[in-house]
Amino acid sequence: WYQRRVREAVVSTQSTGAVVSTQSTGDYDAKCSLTIPIARPLAPKKLGKKLFKVAKSSSKAKCIRRGVKDVAKAIRKGEKGFVVIAGDISPIDVISHLPVLCEEHKIPYCYVPARLDLGQAIGSNTPCSTILITKNDEYKEKYKECIKGIKELPSIY
Repeated sequence: WYQRRVREAVVSTQSTGAVVSTQSTGDYDAKCSLTIPIARPLAPKKLGKKLFKVAKSSSKAKCIRRGVKDVAKAIRKGEKGFVVIAGDISPIDVISHLPVLCEEHKIPYCYVPARLDLGQAIGSNTPCSTILITKNDEYKEKYKECIKGIKELPSIY
């Protein structure tokens, strides 16, 4: 379903002669249009880049939890940090409980448009649906910027 929609978007941009690039604004907008209805608050492009940089740093420092089961277990056990959820997960039921869990434990969270980008950010060849990034001294300033950016996003509640 998702791959078919992406293919159709790429074909339509190629037929118009537009240059297809993963870093272009049009591509980010195309990915945003393919997100699920509950993907709010969705990180803007600038915040998304910061989130991916922190994810890469935390992956190198081994301060990251990835996958729905691992993230949910870590939150229930009391780990603190922030959660980044991919906005193109199908079926929605797989991740629909995570925002509620994050709000109960007062953990900031946001969505990014594509799980493929989230997986690449942490250095994985497979797409990743959600990650929990915990605090570490190696990327302290970037971490604080991301927390501030996530808290500034409009809440849906």
